[in-house]
Amino acid sequence: MNPKVDWFFNNAEKWQEEIEKLRLIVLDCNLTEELKWGCPCYTFQKNNIVLIHTFKDYCALLFFKGALLKDARDVLIQQSKNVQAARQIRFSNLREIVEMEALIKAYIYEALEVEKAGLKVEFKKTDEFTIPEEFQHKLAEIPDLKVAFEALSPGRQRAYLLHFSQPKQSKTRESRIEKYMPQILSGKGLND
Repeated sequence: MNPKVDWFFNNAEKWQEEIEKLRLIVLDCNLTEELKWGCPCYTFQKNNIVLIHTFKDYCALLFFKGALLKDARDVLIQQSKNVQAARQIRFSNLREIVEMEALIKAYIYEALEVEKAGLKVEFKKTDEFTIPEEFQHKLAEIPDLKVAFEALSPGRQRAYLLHFSQPKQSKTRESRIEKYMPQILSGKGLND
């Protein structure tokens, strides 16, 4: 156990018993415990394997390369259609975790084997993402915006495309695009 991670478990307002049990299960698999993104992250040779995180309705183990796991028991969940590599096993009570302990360990060991084998998730290329019609119009209208957008790293481009695509209403997509145009023009990513 890494004392730097203790605060996460000690300050949990919800899911405390559940995440403490998950911690013991993961540590029993001989992974290194670290704190990353404010969550307990478990690594093997400095590579992320699994992370414990909490949400309003559940707590979860997130497998960084979960898309590469066989998932014979069909328990892995893709958080959203845009998540390409990571998959979660979600829990809503301690009993589920206790009952699934052997299965959880099996998935962790499989994730370790994936890492040891050096397997990589093949990510979609930026040009495979849909460009919202509203953004397409702005790129055509404002050549400097097109140049600035194309100069961004592929990851920054994808972040904008996903952010602009999320709203159901065209009006909301347009307002997001307007809001972030100055940031794109200055060469910054969505979260810079």
